[in-house]
Amino acid sequence: MPMNELCFTSARRLAQLIRTRKVSATEVMRAFITRIERLNPKVNALVTFLPDQALEKAKSLDRRKTPPVPLAGLPIAYKDLVATKGIRTTFGSKIFEKHIPSENHLIVDRLEAAGAITLGKTNTPEFGAGSQTFNAVFGTTLNPWDPSKTCGGSSGGAAAAVACGMLPFADGSDLGASLRNPGNFCSVVGFRPSNGRVPNHPSQNPWSSMVELGPIARTVADTAFLLSAMAGPDPRAPASIAESGSIFLRSLNRDFKRVRVAWSRDLGGLPVEARVTRALEAQRKTFEALGCIVEDAEPDLTGADEAFHVLRALAFVHKHGEHMKTRRADFKPDVVWNYEEGLKLTPERVASAEPLRAQVYQRMRAFLERYEFLLLPVN
Repeated sequence: MPMNELCFTSARRLAQLIRTRKVSATEVMRAFITRIERLNPKVNALVTFLPDQALEKAKSLDRRKTPPVPLAGLPIAYKDLVATKGIRTTFGSKIFEKHIPSENHLIVDRLEAAGAITLGKTNTPEFGAGSQTFNAVFGTTLNPWDPSKTCGGSSGGAAAAVACGMLPFADGSDLGASLRNPGNFCSVVGFRPSNGRVPNHPSQNPWSSMVELGPIARTVADTAFLLSAMAGPDPRAPASIAESGSIFLRSLNRDFKRVRVAWSRDLGGLPVEARVTRALEAQRKTFEALGCIVEDAEPDLTGADEAFHVLRALAFVHKHGEHMKTRRADFKPDVVWNYEEGLKLTPERVASAEPLRAQVYQRMRAFLERYEFLLLPVN
């Protein structure tokens, strides 16, 4: 199979080809390495590249006689916010420019156990803060469809790499659309799972439901495939869902007749680019053709902004307080701004944020009892 064809073969199919020895893990890895060497200088999606290490692991896999695990032989590059033992992890920050973790993040151990081979790290804005992917350590990641446009963020390196065929899939994380935004901007699938679906360890706040880890891939099926290996409980993550990730290996086929869909043009009054609205409106008929009942509807998100801004600012204080005392000049302005917003918080605002968020959650839950899906525009 030609190298380019391997790089754009679905992850599920690649895994099957390796498992049945129709292609070797070495062939697959060489194909992705070649593509990265050719394309990454143009988009700057991978910021740490480990071809020799990955190729050696692929060769070792090919020498084994035991049946491989689900992701065996598939390359992955972790977002540079995810700790990788013995592999540089900068968080996109000059403060951690030479940081090499002594332990893996839970998902690294989990995906390695599932057979994925680490090929490098993907670019992210400093500490994942921002909807564009650039930092003072590695520079800017470009949109592979139009280099004059942003790839989105904060999982922009991951989305750009997957869109380019440099990876079959990738991990990402999402606080305020950091999986969904680059997925949309790069025409791939970025999926933010429910709170606790993918456990987060180590974490400064293991009970937090602000940031979620999730998959990026070129198709929904491949996104579910990676999620099946990422998801599942872990005793070190108390908020993790007890259900096994294997449920995401089930068939995605279903009958959409009479499925109720809420169609939102602006999520209750948010600014939306007119060209985005026009592009999406033309697709409404696709859902109707599937038999869906599509209705104009907006959820009541009163209080959501207040709760989000308070909890995000508070998280910046907790996370960056110590380094702000000694390395303030090394932080980008919007990280400093978020930190300073956290310092301004009154006890009353902090105390009201969680109940306010709970109220929004309850209203959304009631809304989704009527509608199975909420479709909304993304700029």
